[in-house]
Amino acid sequence: MGEYYDSLKRGLEEALEYTKGNVKLRSFRVKFEPVPEYAPEDIKRIRTDSRMTQAAFAGYLGVTTKAVEAWERGRNKPTGPARRLMSMAAENPEVPTKYYSVTESYGFRGE
Repeated sequence: MGEYYDSLKRGLEEALEYTKGNVKLRSFRVKFEPVPEYAPEDIKRIRTDSRMTQAAFAGYLGVTTKAVEAWERGRNKPTGPARRLMSMAAENPEVPTKYYSVTESYGFRGE
């Protein structure tokens, strides 16, 4: 917790110095790739390549199993945050299990 306090304190001190005209602020630009759109068959491929059931995939994306089912059948489309997480899994199918605690206990039925 001390690390966060120190960081916050440094930030506030820097802000005060800036308002006094003693320092210039540092800035940088961050560019993100556009969030891809996925067809129903792409969504299912990403899920199966990641070796997840619909329930596991839903847990990874923070949505319901019904939502994943609807996307895979083309009834609905995923929103930006879910599509961003899907793009991470599409790029590397190990992302959900390696970085987001989707466990092997969910199993895979090859749906």
